[in-house]
Amino acid sequence: MSDKAQAVGHIPSGLFIVTTTDGEKKDGYLASWVQQVSFEPLVVALGIRAGRPGYEHIMAGKPFAINIVGEHETQYMRHFWKSYEVSPFGEIPHEVNAEGGLLIKGAKSAITCKMISKTQPGDHEVVFAEVLASNVFESEAKPKVHIRKSGLDY
Repeated sequence: MSDKAQAVGHIPSGLFIVTTTDGEKKDGYLASWVQQVSFEPLVVALGIRAGRPGYEHIMAGKPFAINIVGEHETQYMRHFWKSYEVSPFGEIPHEVNAEGGLLIKGAKSAITCKMISKTQPGDHEVVFAEVLASNVFESEAKPKVHIRKSGLDY
């Protein structure tokens, strides 16, 4: 492994479950590339690869949620490590807010967003999304931090 790849992997990030809902269909995936990029309006950016659960929903400009994983509760993450055949939301306590965000109740907090623009600098697209609403479930919990061994893999 090159020093360049190893050093990029050392950039710390949080862990998030990005979720979408469209009627009865509920999707989600584990993400680590999420960052605030603007104060006014309040905007976040996230990296997403085509084919991820909820990708088409997000790219269509529909509301989605970024559930922030806290150190207090991580069991629900296992459902999103790999692809799933059956939606895990039958087992995971959740709710849908008025803005259309699918919120995982075990998360530290969640923000509901809507894409305002995107770019594709490489093998992932970067989506810029305005924050529509937020929910705090465990204000005292610390966010789960992720550091990779290499910048060439998740």
